[in-house]
Amino acid sequence: MAHRIDQGTLYRPPPLAKFFHALPHVNISLHLVNSTFAPDSDVYLESLGILGSIPALWLILTLFMLLIYLCTRCCDRKPRPKHSIVILRWTLSFFTMLCCGAVGVGLYGNDDVHNGMLELLSAGRAMDETISSVKNQTSAIDSTLKLKVEYLLTQLGDVFDEPVTNQTARAGLLALLEAMTSNTSIALASLQDISRPLRPVTLAPTLDNLHLAEAIRWPVTMAILSILLVFCVILLFGVARHSRCALITFSVFGLFAVIFSWLMASIYLTASVALGDLCMSPGQLMEREAPAPLQREILEYYTSCDQISQNPFFVVVRKATSAVDAVSYSMGSMTKIARQLYKPQQLHPKLDMLSKEVKLATSLIQSLATKLDCTQIHNQYMSALHAVCEMALFGLTFMLAASIGAGFLFAILVWLDSHTWIYIRKKREYLQVDEQDPFLPPTAASQAIAARTLHSQGGLHGAGPGGICDRGGVSQYATLNRKFRTLEHPPGPRRSEIGMTGRRNEPGNSYTLGSRSKSRMEGPGQYSTLSKKCKTLESSDFY
Repeated sequence: MAHRIDQGTLYRPPPLAKFFHALPHVNISLHLVNSTFAPDSDVYLESLGILGSIPALWLILTLFMLLIYLCTRCCDRKPRPKHSIVILRWTLSFFTMLCCGAVGVGLYGNDDVHNGMLELLSAGRAMDETISSVKNQTSAIDSTLKLKVEYLLTQLGDVFDEPVTNQTARAGLLALLEAMTSNTSIALASLQDISRPLRPVTLAPTLDNLHLAEAIRWPVTMAILSILLVFCVILLFGVARHSRCALITFSVFGLFAVIFSWLMASIYLTASVALGDLCMSPGQLMEREAPAPLQREILEYYTSCDQISQNPFFVVVRKATSAVDAVSYSMGSMTKIARQLYKPQQLHPKLDMLSKEVKLATSLIQSLATKLDCTQIHNQYMSALHAVCEMALFGLTFMLAASIGAGFLFAILVWLDSHTWIYIRKKREYLQVDEQDPFLPPTAASQAIAARTLHSQGGLHGAGPGGICDRGGVSQYATLNRKFRTLEHPPGPRRSEIGMTGRRNEPGNSYTLGSRSKSRMEGPGQYSTLSKKCKTLESSDFY
């Protein structure tokens, strides 16, 4: 269906409208139904609901898969070996930036839809003002003819009832007066034919509802998309700062983001298909929703504005114009005869006022004929179609694509995020030591454990008020530390320590754990005891 905006220019449904209109419209039994836009039809609404349920079904499947994955992670108690998560971090960053881009596309589409709605409201208000102007002008002409012209003609009739000497002239004057009254009635009847079909036509309630809906939709959509961006920022912060808390927080919020994205995709798909159906045949909707007094030919004339078709008001406007012109023409003859038969003081105020009102009615009818032309209303109608079927549908398509993309990307991010934070530890793990190993590795952690062991044993023996540390614990710890280093890297024997037999001389004294001994104990038992005590101390400190 094409609509002519002027000669050589036609309205054609945009490609996006054709695409969404071509999507199969099926009922609950999966049978194809009529795809014509019919918001009052339960069958049509059912087909839109089935199309909109496709993203909802995918949402359920996505949540089920994520639930299974997260349950496997929660039930997995095996310790995770420490390894690099650089690849995971870069992958998370990449998909997070893609998700931010998808949300940005949604913001762009939301702005397009908002601009389209503003243009629609502007065109609708202009159209409503034009229709109201026609109705107001028709009412003004009606009141001029009925309340002023007819009233003045009645007063002049009372004047003309007075006897005069020239009865022939008086009879002609009364005939002119009767013709003027009859033409005034014809003009009033023609004006009723114009105002009757236009009286119930008003766009104000519909425009007010659209304005309220857009005033709610736009900020709510902006808020939801902004929240999704905040979720992405939380994830980027966790990746950048290696924050386990931020990554776990996103694991929870990411599920809400997946739900919001697919629910919005369901709404946008339904709205896009409905808008595509509307834009394929907007004239049919206008005819169906038009009030009963508004004839189909009137509506078709203004929605198509075909230069071949005739203005349905042309006949009545011409009839009213001819009647008022006849009144104006008779006015001149009546004025000439009346001034010859009656005194000026009898005619002066009434005749002059009648002439003024007839001229006003003539000018109003001529301007009314211009306003009833289809060009102005059709241009406003085409602006409204451009706002809905091009700008709004284009932006809605962007929002649909952004919601679908964000739904997929947020699901991927939740999966990757849950796979990443399990490898991030809250604190460093303690060094695992074999209890049968007679030697401890000489690390800083082992030295700290040995120091705490010495301090603990000193407290147990109670040697003096301060325990063993008060009696030279620092030197004992230093000796023990040197012993650890000696065990790992035994130095070569000194010349002074090698006797004549070729054996190394034993020192006279050595330190054992927590007490002095005059001779070093043979065998590894003392180190096994130290290992066990360190393990016990390590476990107690950990718990």
